[in-house]
Amino acid sequence: MVLVHGTPDRSKSFAHVVHQLSDLPVTVYDRRGYGKSLAAGSEGGGFGTHADDLIAILDGTPAVVVGQSVGGVIAMLAATRAPELFLALGVWEPAMTAWDWWPPVLRSRVDAWGRLAESEAIGEWFRTVFGDARWAALPERSRQLLREEGKAFHADMVSQDAPCFELDQLRVPRLLGCGAMDSEPATFGVHTRTAEMTGCELLVVEGADHVAYLSHPDAWVRFVRATVELADRDALTGQ
Repeated sequence: MVLVHGTPDRSKSFAHVVHQLSDLPVTVYDRRGYGKSLAAGSEGGGFGTHADDLIAILDGTPAVVVGQSVGGVIAMLAATRAPELFLALGVWEPAMTAWDWWPPVLRSRVDAWGRLAESEAIGEWFRTVFGDARWAALPERSRQLLREEGKAFHADMVSQDAPCFELDQLRVPRLLGCGAMDSEPATFGVHTRTAEMTGCELLVVEGADHVAYLSHPDAWVRFVRATVELADRDALTGQ
């Protein structure tokens, strides 16, 4: 099993989830430009490079892959390139803002972050999501670490200017998870619509939100295990 984080984020955010999945062989990694992969850089290739990285991590071994937000979009793209490596695919609230069914207000926000300088984009994201007071309260070292990840975040935003794969190329067993809590009125119903458009089974988790792997790890573990069950069910059907 491989877990793919969103943006901006790092693999250590999955720590509580991984702890509860100790019975499964779980791999987590920092996407290029984030955390321990900061030095790998993020220039060129966009989501395609991240998808190729994921395929390289799988190294020819079929696995259950679960991605959060942008990580879900990257996992979808990788699944269209190497479907034989995906026993099942789980995507938690994938940020498919480039597709036309997404609310314009969310697409415009991503576009705005993409137009900012790399050093400014991640700070503006933080202020938009958490507020100026939270940004000011961060230790300077934490702010600097975020700024260093600004290139990767900026690249992730720019990569959402157009769809990165055709929907009919998704042919692996797939599950879309979303929380019943939604702080963004504009996103009401968008995840249900995304499940419909991508042919995913839908799992709605009461009380969870976009970052449920942090705020509600028990709920996110249920989602991961449901993706594993989807792989097992598909294997039985195939037999």
